[in-house]
Amino acid sequence: MVSRVRVWLNRTYAENVFFMDQLRRNPSDRAVEIHATHSDPDSPVLAAADTADLEPEGLSPAAYVEFALNVCARRSVDVFVPRLHQAAVVAHRAEFEAVGTALLAPPPEAVAVFHDKVIAYEAVQAIGVPVPPWWRVRSAGELLAAVEELEAGGHKACFKPASGAGGVGFRVITRAPFSLLHLGGFPTPYVQLDLVLEALRQADEPVDWLVMPRLEQPEVSVDCLTGRDNMVRLAVGRTKSGRRRGFTLHEQFLEPARRIAEGFGLHHLSNIQFRMFGDQPVLMDVNTRPAGGLHQLSLCGVNAPWAAVRLALGDDPGEVVPPFLGQDYTVVSAPRQLRPVSVPAQRREESAPVLPAVPAPAPVGSGARVLPL
Repeated sequence: MVSRVRVWLNRTYAENVFFMDQLRRNPSDRAVEIHATHSDPDSPVLAAADTADLEPEGLSPAAYVEFALNVCARRSVDVFVPRLHQAAVVAHRAEFEAVGTALLAPPPEAVAVFHDKVIAYEAVQAIGVPVPPWWRVRSAGELLAAVEELEAGGHKACFKPASGAGGVGFRVITRAPFSLLHLGGFPTPYVQLDLVLEALRQADEPVDWLVMPRLEQPEVSVDCLTGRDNMVRLAVGRTKSGRRRGFTLHEQFLEPARRIAEGFGLHHLSNIQFRMFGDQPVLMDVNTRPAGGLHQLSLCGVNAPWAAVRLALGDDPGEVVPPFLGQDYTVVSAPRQLRPVSVPAQRREESAPVLPAVPAPAPVGSGARVLPL
């Protein structure tokens, strides 16, 4: 009898309920038991897990590693998918392996390169991957100089934190004065240059921003699965243009993504994002973790989370080729059940892993479902 696989997802995005669904519906018909931790007691990830605990707040990265090692040993975790404190966790890979846990994450060197976007851009440029023009700014004067140079070239300027995830802190610069026009409709990412400059002049400490031209659509996110031999097993592009989403295997996106994943050893799951600068795709960002939209590859007949877990356990899935490319789709919201009470059941130390006293409720919807247009 094949034993079940115990997978732990620490503090992660709500969309990873679909990651969990795919693990349970794996084509190997292998039993999967999922443990989840989060600081938000109402996270849908906790509700979707077989067992769940609240994470302690305020831990330093080093203290969090100790907490994680304890969880892995106590819960007999086979595969740990770290998002929170990923850099600290992967630096202790040998200690996790010693308690029988494989990390589904890249090595610390790769995580370090892509934590800082400036270091990342310089590194990928060195291997021939195109990047947009960029300036690192820490003051009002540096920001103004970068904006003026971009505008002189006919571009709109935008900025985002030099380190960070997703679209947090992304803004587009406008010189249009603030007026009632900006108070109608929904909020936008546009901010007035004079307001930003004044905020910087009054700030108590310097910022650390990356300023660049606003890049054009489509946005293409290439999901990669890479082995510890630095060879890519899976590379599929997910396209985004406004509301419309789709898939691509075009080499103008896949080739530079493979070069990055293999060249920097982005083992296991990564997400490499491109946008257009004129008629050329340029690198926008690299995520050293599974993308929130990874489950959308199921529309191409691919179960990427299960292939990644197999690879982490030493069961190489080989080259994973989509049998087809799904039709264009969009993303909508739908209900997802939470636990009956807001605090998940807490468990004492156990000598063996257990199933929850109350099974996780069956989903009534698929959360951010994908629907054909």
